[in-house]
Amino acid sequence: MTDAARPSRTYRPLLGVFFMCSACALFPVMNGLVKLLSEGYHSHQIVWARTASHLLFVALLFGPHMGMRLFRTRQFGAQFGRSIMLLTSTFLFFSAIKFVPIASAAAVSFTAPLVVVLLAWPLLGERITLSRLLAVTTGFAGVMVVIRPGSDVFQWASVMILGSATCYAIYQILTRRVAGLDDPATSVFYSALLGTIVMSFFAPFNWRTPDNWRDGLMLASLGAFGGLGHYCVAKAMTYASANFVAPFNYTQIIGSVIVGYLFFAEVPDLYTWIGAAIIVSAGLAVGWQGRRRAAAD
Repeated sequence: MTDAARPSRTYRPLLGVFFMCSACALFPVMNGLVKLLSEGYHSHQIVWARTASHLLFVALLFGPHMGMRLFRTRQFGAQFGRSIMLLTSTFLFFSAIKFVPIASAAAVSFTAPLVVVLLAWPLLGERITLSRLLAVTTGFAGVMVVIRPGSDVFQWASVMILGSATCYAIYQILTRRVAGLDDPATSVFYSALLGTIVMSFFAPFNWRTPDNWRDGLMLASLGAFGGLGHYCVAKAMTYASANFVAPFNYTQIIGSVIVGYLFFAEVPDLYTWIGAAIIVSAGLAVGWQGRRRAAAD
């Protein structure tokens, strides 16, 4: 059954595209703030600020009118897994972004949809076709162009971003599983709950009181940008199929280039553009094949 035929959701693809593009405008700003903060604060504190302010923001925004419904989930196991995967993905990405240009980090993180294809068989029981496998292989070849073994970009930080993309791919699969069953606000709330609890144990050991109100404001705003971004992703998947809205995730490269230039005067080199184009093309090919399979079903 196609997403348009499912009674549990209203199929409004243009709204799905709007929410996905909104998320892709918010995430690069958050990443830029993280890169700025990482110059003076430990990643444990930044991740805690990201998850805790995210949790507080969602509770204040949705708690008053949802009450206990904010905690109500039909998929507690999936929500718990989402929270673990998002925490791990966030920690790896935040730890690496200090050492990698924002546009390059975004390009490597675009492998998440390709990782979804590889994990679809063990997690969802979906058979991997030869054409999809070729698209995934092409996408990872694009990653090699971006990070260029032997260059300054090829370092442990690049590997951490690949690990972050893998965790985020699992997070996307689990998000799709709960979409239409749980309210998007509930999904956004649970995505930060475990991270806040876990990082509350680690942050005090590397705590540094913000030097000024600007740093404090940036730390507090991480949750607003991240929380709204993930709410938009969850909302997008309630209005349209994942295969339809996923390609619009690549608009994030535009925001990443803009933020990198405005915040750090970073200008992507030719290899980054070529590698990003290869990765995006592979991701679009996977998405197009997925839409054809969905239409056939």
